[in-house]
Amino acid sequence: MGTCLSKRQHDEEDGEHPVEFAGGNVSLVTTKDIWDQKMSEASKEGKIVIANFSATWCGPCRMIAPFFSELSEKYPSLMFLLVDVDELVEFSTSWDIKATPTFFFLKDGQQVDKLVGANKPELQKKVAAAVDSVVPSQK
Repeated sequence: MGTCLSKRQHDEEDGEHPVEFAGGNVSLVTTKDIWDQKMSEASKEGKIVIANFSATWCGPCRMIAPFFSELSEKYPSLMFLLVDVDELVEFSTSWDIKATPTFFFLKDGQQVDKLVGANKPELQKKVAAAVDSVVPSQK
């Protein structure tokens, strides 16, 4: 499945239609403060967070973005976040991102799972497993 390892020298897709990276119930994280606020909110609500570390220039990221948005609408019991690795470089580096997209599954701010690459079936499987792990405690 696709991953991007480094930023292209020239953005050849300037003329193409932009992809909606943060559609559906996906929250765009543009600062460390917003990240901290979302983590706190998720902990209080007992939600698992799925954080998509992505880049607008990355083809596989662009390909999986609409699917990530669909998942956010299908599973409102989870919190879906999008972090642009080029906008939050230092923060992304602290997560040791080696390729985009990288999806982190977090509970109470701690990593419980991870997926590197735009692998729709695997992302679907991991999201469903995350939902199953929270549902009993919410009944």
